Amino acid sequence: MITEVLSVDAAQPDPAAIRRAAAVLRRGGLVAFPTETVYGLGANSLDAAAVLAIFAVKGRPATNPVIVHVADPGDVSRVAATWPDKAAALANRFWPGPLTIVVSKRAEVPDVVTAGGPTVAIRCPAHPVARALIRASGVPLAAPSANRSTELSPTRAEHVLSGLDGRIDLLLDAGACSGGLESTVVDAAGERIRLLRHGLIGIPQLERIVGPVEVASEMPGIARSPGQMEKHYSPRTELRLVEGAALVDDLLEAAHAGKRVGSVMFHGEGFWPERAASQHISLPAEPGQAAALLYDALHRLDGAGLDLILVEVPPEGPEWAAIRDRLTRAAAR
Repeated sequence: MITEVLSVDAAQPDPAAIRRAAAVLRRGGLVAFPTETVYGLGANSLDAAAVLAIFAVKGRPATNPVIVHVADPGDVSRVAATWPDKAAALANRFWPGPLTIVVSKRAEVPDVVTAGGPTVAIRCPAHPVARALIRASGVPLAAPSANRSTELSPTRAEHVLSGLDGRIDLLLDAGACSGGLESTVVDAAGERIRLLRHGLIGIPQLERIVGPVEVASEMPGIARSPGQMEKHYSPRTELRLVEGAALVDDLLEAAHAGKRVGSVMFHGEGFWPERAASQHISLPAEPGQAAALLYDALHRLDGAGLDLILVEVPPEGPEWAAIRDRLTRAAAR
């Protein structure tokens, strides 16, 4: 099977392309589409067989739940059994946008979506293509990132094709995703809001709406959110996190050992001897801008035939928490 690719305008997607993609979803097929975070791999969330196909294509473990995407905040009742006041307050502030809210699920939501658990993770994306596709399909869409399990998330159509070409039915190509990292995930099913995954919306922003937010530790049992696996978001090339002061020395040492090495840093220009860094990418010092470019940078290095990618440890602070989380998981062995 060859994956069909339809190019669409990110702001005003072609209705004919959206209708074609929606028809694929309604018949149980898989469609990759852009969101403001990363590209997602969509299926009808109420069709267990269609969602199982996502797991098969990605090689995703059944213990890892997927996020359900709705076109409008009012559509949560199709998959949520309850909608607590704090969930509503967060949705009123951050939806449409890169926030996923976990609440009790309706019985109609298949167990494969929730890894057999009693809760469902719901998001209302802001990307015009995503919202148009969900509306046209007429059903909430289960949509994890459109990549092979544990590998780098895609922020461009070519990233999707590098891992899933021929495995999925259709891809809507609307260019680069603006956010670059997956959504923040919070659990609103209990009395207190719990952060399950760091993302583009940080704890200080959440706490301005709902008060203190608890950072959930990773515990055994049924996962309520994706992004909990120790190794995740990883290039195929070995990635190692290095403190900035040691980065040049490590580059030189690896190059002296005959390795082809790439590197990523977060604070602009620096001293990078050509013999040490066959590939070097300098990302912005502003965390939002760095997040938007991070996966694209890692995809570029991963495709460069390197033996090792060295990445500077990001700065401290809540605004860098999502980047630190992704890189820590990417470097896990």
